[in-house]
Amino acid sequence: MKVAGMTCGHCVKAVTQAIQALDPAAKVEVVLAEGLVRAETTLSPTVIAAALAEEGYRPAP
Repeated sequence: MKVAGMTCGHCVKAVTQAIQALDPAAKVEVVLAEGLVRAETTLSPTVIAAALAEEGYRPAP
C-alpha cells in the first residue's frame, strides 16, 4: 500500500504499531524512500487504511 506523509523512523514505528495493535501477529515492512507499507496480516486493506488514518497518514495516489 502506498502511504503519504511518512518521513522518518517515528513514522515507521507509528505505522507498525497501528497495524500490530489490530493484529499482533502482523509482519510489517515500511519502505520510507518509496512510501510503501507492506503488511502480512489477516486485516483488510480498508481496516489498515483506517488505522493509518487515525495516525495521520493517508493513502498516496
